[in-house]
Amino acid sequence: MPASRTIAVGGFQHETNTFAPHPADFHAFERPDGWPALTRGDALFEVMHGLNIPLSGYLARAQAAGHDLRPLCWCSAEPSGYVTRDAFERIADMICGGIEDAGQLDGVYLDLHGAMVCEHHEDGEGELLRRVRAIVGPDVPIVISLDLHVNLTRAMLEYSDAMTIYRTYPHLDMAETGARAFDLLEMLMAGTKLHKVLRKIPFLVPLTSQCTDFEPCRSIYREAAELSARGGVVNVEFGAGFPPSDIAECGPGVVAYGTDRAATEAAAETLYRLVVDAEPEFEFELLNADAAVMRAMEIHARLPVVIADAQDNPGAGGTADTTGLLASLLRQGAQRAVLAMLYDPEVTLRAHELDIGAEFDAELGATSGFAGVDPLPCRLRVEALGDGEFVFTGEMQLNSRAQLGPMALLRIVDEVADLRVIVGSSRFQCLDQAILRHVGIEPSEQGIVAVKSTVHFRADFDPIAEQTLVAIAPGANYCRLTEIGYRNLRAGVRLEPGGPAHIG
Repeated sequence: MPASRTIAVGGFQHETNTFAPHPADFHAFERPDGWPALTRGDALFEVMHGLNIPLSGYLARAQAAGHDLRPLCWCSAEPSGYVTRDAFERIADMICGGIEDAGQLDGVYLDLHGAMVCEHHEDGEGELLRRVRAIVGPDVPIVISLDLHVNLTRAMLEYSDAMTIYRTYPHLDMAETGARAFDLLEMLMAGTKLHKVLRKIPFLVPLTSQCTDFEPCRSIYREAAELSARGGVVNVEFGAGFPPSDIAECGPGVVAYGTDRAATEAAAETLYRLVVDAEPEFEFELLNADAAVMRAMEIHARLPVVIADAQDNPGAGGTADTTGLLASLLRQGAQRAVLAMLYDPEVTLRAHELDIGAEFDAELGATSGFAGVDPLPCRLRVEALGDGEFVFTGEMQLNSRAQLGPMALLRIVDEVADLRVIVGSSRFQCLDQAILRHVGIEPSEQGIVAVKSTVHFRADFDPIAEQTLVAIAPGANYCRLTEIGYRNLRAGVRLEPGGPAHIG
């Protein structure tokens, strides 16, 4: 068995949509939602056990190896606008202070996202890694794991010694990605020197085109894994980018590590060329809300038709309160239809005050003031209530406990439409059937299931769907990237696959 090492471990996760209206303050990281609350010290070992989180995967391997682990902190917040200066500095101080107090270290592992933008730093992860490197010095290896939607930056490459990136979207391999980081850190602590290469892709990829269930991403990530097993190469990754981040280095990239410089550079070039050559294949059918609802109603199916409200996905910084798709379902008289989950704390509270069976008039949704979105005037009947506490059953967040606060199932009282909506007091992406079952809805028995999600829902909802449609209604998670008013993006990068170059 390898010698026991002293390793600092922690994590700081945020995916920042710089076009979203709501910032991520410190409280957003303190409270639990679908992931644990901010956790410090030895409590990390218990909280992370058995979850599909990179730190969980790393800890399982490191504990089995008998290492002396120095826990820092771990936290995440629902994707949103900029991370406030206060939140970043307080959490960065927890991580850096913990490293300073840990004594002599053999290594550092950090579970990061890769698309965090702060009020005072474009590259939140790069700045955090710069501070950690300044503390541990040049000889203590730092390994990080990153989300598939990472905007790879030069600072991330410079201040870490190696990185792993999720290879699935929906993110089913998060714990596995942390376990792969364990192998890299072991190698580095044993004295292996790695060459590293970063190649940025010359175009942006919308989130709707990044799903690894389909081509070209399925083949790209398969090739990344195969290249990682070649002689002289130890890891090759593709980060698909998070396009709603208006920063200079936004966009996809390829990173490679290896013991042989020439082999590492060749592997990076191979994957880079595969991505660039696949540019015309990054296409996905996007329907406006009315077209999506009309098509769903035309499908005579035994199973539900699932419609993704892709641009109002809170998992990509959406406000989760836009009403475009809901209004279309109502206007076209959709039958056996349900939408989950609309963020409207006031309506949710009102439903809890009135209780099951009550009816009331409301201006539903549009609570955030997002431009171009109006509330939906309607009469609502309370059909079920929930406290937002349940255990996820889908593969992506299996065994994680939701703590979403009050929820309600409301029927929109209408002479034609048979339409219900799940409202909640937290912004949260509908990526798991347990969200619907919590308020008494069996998803497989519905005619239309509309979800505020872009891709993550597919892991749990595609298996029960007759067909899945992606709708484009108003929202902050822009899926047509030429509509985004970038100000900080570097000049020359194409705004979409095959699209125009950004002028800058």
